[in-house]
Amino acid sequence: MSQARLAALERPVPALGGFKLAIVALEVRRLLRNRRTVIFSVVMPVIFFLIFGLNRAYAADRFGVGNVSAQIMVSMALYGAVLANSNGGAVVSVERLSGWSRQLRITPLAPVAYVAIKTVTSMTLGLAAVVAVYVAGVVSHKPSMPLGCWAATAALVWVGSILFAAFGLFVGYLIPSENVAQLIGFALLLFSFGGGLFIPLSQFSHPFRVLASYTPLYGLNQLVHYPLGRGAFDWTWLANLAVWLAAFTSGAALLFRRDTARH
Repeated sequence: MSQARLAALERPVPALGGFKLAIVALEVRRLLRNRRTVIFSVVMPVIFFLIFGLNRAYAADRFGVGNVSAQIMVSMALYGAVLANSNGGAVVSVERLSGWSRQLRITPLAPVAYVAIKTVTSMTLGLAAVVAVYVAGVVSHKPSMPLGCWAATAALVWVGSILFAAFGLFVGYLIPSENVAQLIGFALLLFSFGGGLFIPLSQFSHPFRVLASYTPLYGLNQLVHYPLGRGAFDWTWLANLAVWLAAFTSGAALLFRRDTARH
């Protein structure tokens, strides 16, 4: 076959590898139709905030430059964001199981664009979780902190939660299963307790606190609360976040290449 004929048969590579906001919008709508994901990622964190963040016994107690209600609001927003990002990324597991990801490989959509679409979709749902909890905080009038802290904590929660979009992709490529959401939920529950998201680590023994500092959610949890709690900044928080982000991203990329080569 002549070179001209071969060139004519080749599909043109679309701009940005096929990444389009229209595809992201479709993916977001598809994700929002999953009631389980929406309830656990967006609704439940709001309910947890309303239960624990409005408790009169301690909600008005001081915490840094704000109060405990504000601390709990940030924690619940972070929990919702990491759930949303993890579940959004792990959708690839079900797509691999159903054969949908294999069908996508015969389209002009580049693999990198496919991963980018999944990440942006996850971050969009994560943003919805953050906004929902913060709106509940505003309406309740209970969280108290400077206006700059509202913006800073919300931004840190949303941007930092990309770590768990990488985690979701990693698990999605590691475990092709319809039960991947349950596995991720259990893992995040352990990460949340280990990272001090639900119970302050100061209430635990020193060996447990040392072990907790190596868990995936520890560094991010400390960073998102820093504008509110202030105190001494610890650079190991950033190191923890960077190491786990590199680990999950590298793991997802390795499994993605292996999955692509296999098919």
